[in-house]
Amino acid sequence: MSQSYLNAHADISINAPASAVWATLVDPESNNKFMFGSKVESDWKEGSPITWSGEWKGHPYRDKGNILKMVPGKTLQYTHYSEMMNSDDSPENYRTVTIELSEENGRTKVSLDQDKNKNEADRDQAQKNWDTMLASLKELVEH
Repeated sequence: MSQSYLNAHADISINAPASAVWATLVDPESNNKFMFGSKVESDWKEGSPITWSGEWKGHPYRDKGNILKMVPGKTLQYTHYSEMMNSDDSPENYRTVTIELSEENGRTKVSLDQDKNKNEADRDQAQKNWDTMLASLKELVEH
């Protein structure tokens, strides 16, 4: 029997061109500032690994995934696995995160989707986390 999953969605409008939002999104130093203090490591190429490491509520972590799609200024899509999800490190337990940028009149809409949330509580928590992250990204880019 297959598991039914829910998608988490978050979006925000940033008063900056897509190129500026993109540059911040893929810059490791900036990433640390809007991704809850995580240190990101990647060469930012399709097919390449991406890792996030840090400490969450006193516990060290190292999340990982692979970049699936990279269209500079437009799309970043990657898989994501975290030991904190309390599941085995197997392909079916990797979530896919898709970040799309669209620019109009010097403003950029950032839309983010994350699949494989097991229930409404997981989805709601993911949306809350992504809303917080996007608000931090907006703050960083605009200031």
